[in-house]
Amino acid sequence: LRFTFAALASYSRTINFDIKRAEGYKAFCNKLWNAARFVLMNLPEGEIAAPAGAPVTEAERWILTRLKQTLGEVEQHFVSYRFDLLAQALYEFVWNEYCDWFLELSKPALNGDNAAAAASTRHTLLVVLEGVLRALHPVIPFITEEIWHGVAPKLGLSEGSLMQRPWPRADEIVADEKATAEIEWFKNVLSGVRRIRSEMNISPAKVIPLLFADGDTSDRARLTKFAAQISFLARTETPQWIEPGAEEPAAAAAVVGGLRVMIPLAG
Repeated sequence: LRFTFAALASYSRTINFDIKRAEGYKAFCNKLWNAARFVLMNLPEGEIAAPAGAPVTEAERWILTRLKQTLGEVEQHFVSYRFDLLAQALYEFVWNEYCDWFLELSKPALNGDNAAAAASTRHTLLVVLEGVLRALHPVIPFITEEIWHGVAPKLGLSEGSLMQRPWPRADEIVADEKATAEIEWFKNVLSGVRRIRSEMNISPAKVIPLLFADGDTSDRARLTKFAAQISFLARTETPQWIEPGAEEPAAAAAVVGGLRVMIPLAG
């Protein structure tokens, strides 16, 4: 209910209360709760120590960059009393980027053989979640306080309440635009494959072949780097290139910049 009122707090003189909006923000609170459960279930016992140096994976550096950008927007909206835009910015970051993308992008690292990447990813999952809880606390204080008490011991925080934590500051987070560009490319490729699956009514469990055509040297370098993650998250065979001039099979395609992502129709 509090989130709904914040989201409706525009400059308009007439506000039509909509119970459907309240149902949507109930779903948001549920999404946040389940995300916290996922993070805590993937942690070992005891406190999670901060890794030495920068976060290991590009997905971590991307989500931290997006958190920095979101906190910058939120601070501006607080100053201008635009609680509707503030609620929208936090909603989109938590739902679309942290829950829908980062939790998924973290799975290859958590399930992989690289112990340093797994440890770094676990810590970043916690740090971003704790920062988001602080940012959301003025809007939905009951659920954020409850979740925070599960997160705080894992980060070794000594405060007795989320209310005692400092406000999360955008200028304390290091941005990485290069990692952001890489992950946005990866997201676009995955989204293209999933859109084709949906349009063709292909079961999400079915492992399918995946072909790439056109593109440039940066696309080839990115595919080499992300091939294992694409196969893992999109449920595909190892991606293959169709060389220029080679015969192309009948396929459904998605376009990512100058790159074509194709799923053959045969079978």
